[in-house]
Amino acid sequence: MPLRIVHYNDPVLRKKGTPVTQFDTALAVLVREMIAAMHAAAGIGLAAQQIGRALQLCVIDLREVESKFFWELDGARPPLELFMPLAIANPQITFTRGTRETVDEEGCLSFPRIRGDVPRPDAITVKFQDERGVPHVLACDGLLSRCVQHEADHLNGVLFIDRMDKAVRAGLDESIKALAKETRLAKNSSP
Repeated sequence: MPLRIVHYNDPVLRKKGTPVTQFDTALAVLVREMIAAMHAAAGIGLAAQQIGRALQLCVIDLREVESKFFWELDGARPPLELFMPLAIANPQITFTRGTRETVDEEGCLSFPRIRGDVPRPDAITVKFQDERGVPHVLACDGLLSRCVQHEADHLNGVLFIDRMDKAVRAGLDESIKALAKETRLAKNSSP
C-alpha cells in the first residue's frame, strides 16, 4: 500500500524530526516507499513529516525538471541520473557567503493546489548522510537549493507558508483555512 501524504494542518507537519541513527534495511525500504509516493504525487521532494514520521529524512528527485541549476556532490559534478533520486538524512545547511536571496513560486505536496512566492538564499552547501549512512557534501543553487531548503524546513517543523511575505500569505489564507478544515474533517471521520 502506498504511503499516504498528510495535508496541512496535521500536527506532525509541525514536529521537528529526530536524527536518523539506524541506517538499516528498514530505512532503505522507507526511502524507496517515500520516493514512490513522491513520484506518484508528481512531486520533486518529500519529507518524512509529510508521510507522518517525524524524522530528519527527505527525498528529492529533479531528473525530470527543466530548470538550470548548479550542483557539486563531494567535490565532483556527476550526472543527476547517478545520484537522484537523492535521500538526505540529518541535513546541515550553510548559505553560501554573498549569495543573493531569490523569490520564486513554491508548492508543496501537503498543500495541494496552493502555491506562492517564497524568498530563499540562492546558493547553499548541505552536509548529510545518504540512506546507507555515508556522509556527503552537496553544493548547489537554483531549484535544487530551493528544494533542499524546502524539505529541510519540513524536517524542522517549518512550512513554506511560514516563509512567505505577509501579503502573499494573506492572499492564500482562504485556501489554507479550507485545507485545514478539510484535513480536520478527514481525520475526524477516519476510523
